[in-house]
Amino acid sequence: MPNIKLYTAKLSPPGRSVELTAKALGLELDIVPINLLAQEHLTAAFRKLNPQHTIPVIDDNGTIVWDSHAINVYLVSKYGKPEGDSLYPSDVVQRSKVNAALHFDSGVLFARFRFYLEPILYYGAAETPQEKIDNLYRAYELLNDTLVDEYIVGNEMTLADLSCIASIASMHAIFPIDAGKYPRLAGWVERLAKLPYYEATNLAGAEELAQLYRAKLEQNRTNAK
Repeated sequence: MPNIKLYTAKLSPPGRSVELTAKALGLELDIVPINLLAQEHLTAAFRKLNPQHTIPVIDDNGTIVWDSHAINVYLVSKYGKPEGDSLYPSDVVQRSKVNAALHFDSGVLFARFRFYLEPILYYGAAETPQEKIDNLYRAYELLNDTLVDEYIVGNEMTLADLSCIASIASMHAIFPIDAGKYPRLAGWVERLAKLPYYEATNLAGAEELAQLYRAKLEQNRTNAK
């Protein structure tokens, strides 16, 4: 088995997407925890590893890759089935749809969630701007409308699902998905939640992040009085 180090945090949706991908591939990762609140990602050693000082990062026997989407494509391309892996289809059309969903995760789902959470977790913000919350619900609507099949791209799970579910689960733990308004999205979440590794690999971290968010928001509001 390869010796792949994953620098990550349990709270990180992108980090959890890499762990989900590794589980789907049957890969064992050597987890190196990074405490973002303690700014461990800003140390000189970590900046040398990743000048953009973001997580997750993998070190695959000297090959360094950062950005969860790039990491997931790398892992499937290197360690997936030789004849082609359904997680990242070889068919050009299907692959383009997976790529589109990966960009949707980075540019819409995770971006909107991050810009809502970051001021509260790191900068003492006591406000919860309604405009940012509305943007999160609009993201739910966009993904709900995208889900015309069992999964984001057709009827087989792909990297699109493993990336997006890490963000969606984290959002859902704070802003619950209304199954009446977003039935296809809710059904998709339930489908992925049946993965044998889902609870430990994704749900636990999403719930821990939600707990931290609520505690930080309460603390910030107390400090603001």
